[in-house]
Amino acid sequence: MKPTDYNFRVKDSILGIQFLFVAFGALVLVPILTGLDPSVALFTAGIGTLVFQFVNRGAIPPIFLASSFAFIAPISYGVKTWGIAATMSGLVAAGFLYVILSLLIRLKGDNFLHRLLPPVVVGPVIMSIGLILSPVAVNLAMGKSGDGSFELVPFEVAIVVSMVALFVTVFVSLLSKGIFKLIPILCGIIAGYILALSYGIVDFTAFEKAAWFAMPNFTAPEFNWQAIIFILPIAIAPAIEHIGDMLAISNVTKQDYLKKPGLKNTLLGDGLATSVAALFGGPPNTTYSEVTGAVTVTKAYNPAIMTWAAIAAILLAFVGKLGGLLSTIPTPIMGGIMLLLFGIIATLGISTLVKANTDFTCPRNMVIVSMILVFSIGGMTFNFGGVPFSGIGLGAIVGIFLNLILPKVKNEEA
Repeated sequence: MKPTDYNFRVKDSILGIQFLFVAFGALVLVPILTGLDPSVALFTAGIGTLVFQFVNRGAIPPIFLASSFAFIAPISYGVKTWGIAATMSGLVAAGFLYVILSLLIRLKGDNFLHRLLPPVVVGPVIMSIGLILSPVAVNLAMGKSGDGSFELVPFEVAIVVSMVALFVTVFVSLLSKGIFKLIPILCGIIAGYILALSYGIVDFTAFEKAAWFAMPNFTAPEFNWQAIIFILPIAIAPAIEHIGDMLAISNVTKQDYLKKPGLKNTLLGDGLATSVAALFGGPPNTTYSEVTGAVTVTKAYNPAIMTWAAIAAILLAFVGKLGGLLSTIPTPIMGGIMLLLFGIIATLGISTLVKANTDFTCPRNMVIVSMILVFSIGGMTFNFGGVPFSGIGLGAIVGIFLNLILPKVKNEEA
């Protein structure tokens, strides 16, 4: 069956639910870590996937969109600093940045994006995302709060639970086959949860109080310039990641989605999905590699399967008991999983540089990479009109600026 054959069957609905199961662990992890509502994230993943399919209805790639890990750090900071509603305004703007990039690609061609955001810029930006988040993972794994200011679970218990969750995730990812290889995060969470139950650190109060059917805690955006300026540049990294995701699904299905529907349309769909998600109080959407892996294994290329996955996600969002159960997951389990995920994010940045054969004997490349990392991770802060500008966003802007102004060496590839 070709990916363009869009028809509904009972088999497709069952496969769609299976694909949602594959995405579920990562999908709900982002809101749990950032203080958002997992039920809202389920709803916006479903809505976002449907929006993406509508935009690309001429040739729909069989992909599922859900919570983006690239935005964990800015969402966490934004929620703590300005609140959820204000943070959502920044995420709406991030989605619009995708839309603007898609329009520029439509006008200037695909090469425009590669010239503006080459690997020498994108690689260290992705690295900084993982490295900035790493202290949060370590603190949670040791039983502390994300900032390390107080203890949530005794260290002796937390370190055992977090390490079990971590190593089960690693070993399932490396050694398992079939469906289990696609859900290592979920396996790690379940293993850690069982151990946490034996230690008596699971609090079921929220689950007991939750109704079976409940409205997700939707939150409308509130305009906030500070949140917008802080979050907007961070969308650069996942925008580039989107290209890699489209290449991956194209290789799997043997259909060139960079030509039809084209990057100008897939990036537009991703951006609109992110903005729509933020209108409801959900995290930004991105294409899920786990689901692409499931498509590879099952050879299920019909995009209608992802429609069923989206519908299932929307329906599950209104099951209040599910949200209550997710809120009972102890923080050390999340910390253990995050140790791996944030490390992988950092290594993906390194991989971006390696795949592009970035020449580090070239002083220009060394300057760009080093400045992005130091500005991002070191805590450098600039103030524009009283608005503090720091972290990943500042590093990305510095990298783009240096890439545009620094003279290139002859025959340089970066």
